[in-house]
Amino acid sequence: MSGHGTPQPLTARASGPLTGDAHVPGDKSISHRSLILGAMAVGETRVTGLLEGQDVLDTGRAMRAFGAEVVKRGDTWHVHGVGVGGLMEPEDVIDCGNAGTGARLLMGAAATHGFAVTYTGDASLRARPMARVTDPLALFGAVAHGRSGGRLPMTLVGASDPVPVRYAVPVPSAQVKSAVLLAGLNAPGETVVIEREATRDHSERMLAGFGADLSVEETSEGRVITLVGRPELRPQVIVVPRDPSSAAFPVCAALIVPGSDVLVPNIGLNPTRAGLFETLRDMGADLTYENPREEGGEPVADLRARFSPDMRGIEVPPERAASMIDEYPILSVVAAHAEGTTVMRGVAELRVKECDRIDAMATGLRANGITVRDGADWWEVDGRGAGGMPGGGAVESHLDHRIAMSFAVAGLAAQAPVTIDDATPIATSFPIFRDLMNGLGASL
Repeated sequence: MSGHGTPQPLTARASGPLTGDAHVPGDKSISHRSLILGAMAVGETRVTGLLEGQDVLDTGRAMRAFGAEVVKRGDTWHVHGVGVGGLMEPEDVIDCGNAGTGARLLMGAAATHGFAVTYTGDASLRARPMARVTDPLALFGAVAHGRSGGRLPMTLVGASDPVPVRYAVPVPSAQVKSAVLLAGLNAPGETVVIEREATRDHSERMLAGFGADLSVEETSEGRVITLVGRPELRPQVIVVPRDPSSAAFPVCAALIVPGSDVLVPNIGLNPTRAGLFETLRDMGADLTYENPREEGGEPVADLRARFSPDMRGIEVPPERAASMIDEYPILSVVAAHAEGTTVMRGVAELRVKECDRIDAMATGLRANGITVRDGADWWEVDGRGAGGMPGGGAVESHLDHRIAMSFAVAGLAAQAPVTIDDATPIATSFPIFRDLMNGLGASL
């Protein structure tokens, strides 16, 4: 969606109270993985609640190109898998669109099959570094030929005789870890991944759910994940929890728009993803978990968020960064409505996302009357209290869905409207964002 067609500007104006139930889309991380692992199992995996954003549909198309059958009937996606080691050489280039997750996981899954695959994506994805994935995949015997700086388009020649790998992940990244584990599925022996800092563990939970022989051990060198290669994965019935990163937007909007009371049902609360909600509660947000339960190995609950006029700025613990890396943009909007300064450290990763998210948010917040200071791996926002954001600024989304949605939420509680240059990228992760927010009472 992003990178194609005419820009669609979006203006967000001060809103009345937001109320009602916000049914946000399915979790993107779990949606990608359910299609990829379903394609590598033997038999039919059925998935409901799949996020049908462009990123995940691109992954589904890719799995078809690798030989799996992926079809939607009614509300259920049916994936007929080809088994571990059964992926076939695609006839054409695999276009991953805007999906960094999709690209890196697919590279991992195919890296231990003895054929070549060429990957490309939209302008944003073609600018992102892939060496962090191709370096460990080279240890299995895969060879990457890409543009300078390890960028797409790139051809990855898979290892026809893969060897098992022991790899310590140098920078916390669930995508890199997952790519190595997926490659390890079709390598003999044990593939071992060591994380000094834990990252989201959907791949481990889902691999175990599909019947892989996988163990996780906390040791002095960090989290050690051991996967025994060449298992027979069993098909699953998966109910995808709703995405905590998408839930962040209606939750944060409710906290800053006076009179709001919003329930967001069936949200995945995997501890490696729920850092934002902990941080908001630390700031004094009125945010409660109702009906906690477990689905598909993942903790789930209903989230209730109410207008919270007395939030305070805090220093976010840097060790929490990995569990909320995608949520700092929307957190910075809440921070603008808290009393005092919110400090965010250890967030260098934000500078290499779809765009430099620190710079994009800092520039946009300043344009709307908020004081922001930033450095290489930190930034801080001076809050002006409830209703204190002047607004009135025009901001650039930089083709980044989270920047666009963060400023849309900012405008709902600002004194003057906030205008975003292009809202088309929102479709990559949250195609129903505008309708959902307007259904709660927003003015977008």
